[in-house]
Amino acid sequence: MNQSDKMEHPGLENLNGPILALDLGQKRVGVATSDSMLISITKLPPLMRSNWKQLLRDVSELVRRLDARTLVIGLPLSLDGGKGSAALEAEYSAGKFARSLRIPVYLQDERLSSVEAEEQLRAAGKTPLEVRELVDCQAAAIILRDFIAEGHPRVLVSVY
Repeated sequence: MNQSDKMEHPGLENLNGPILALDLGQKRVGVATSDSMLISITKLPPLMRSNWKQLLRDVSELVRRLDARTLVIGLPLSLDGGKGSAALEAEYSAGKFARSLRIPVYLQDERLSSVEAEEQLRAAGKTPLEVRELVDCQAAAIILRDFIAEGHPRVLVSVY
């Protein structure tokens, strides 16, 4: 990558794969991962959400098993870009992951990712029950796709 490429795509040269992406839901956490070359995205089974310690153990195990180099967490901003309680909770959780894991943690705007995920699943012929079961991981895959895509802003979570 030459110097002009770095100027056009800031931050692209700093991404290391595999990348693990999470869509933090109230009951389930959608999970997706990329390959080490950031070419393909694989949806993984969702994590059931119980308490913070269990979620951290589950995510730490995924990071270890997949040799993930980066963690991306969906940031559910409102349509106008504002932060409601879900976005504040995602930021808080991302900060805790950043302090607990030894890899960079990013937040990725996920506005409408669940809507897009549901539409993709319905278009693929999934039943309403299958859509409910698969939507979290489909949304995580969309979050990861958007994070990897050139031109999308990336927000690194500071460890403080």
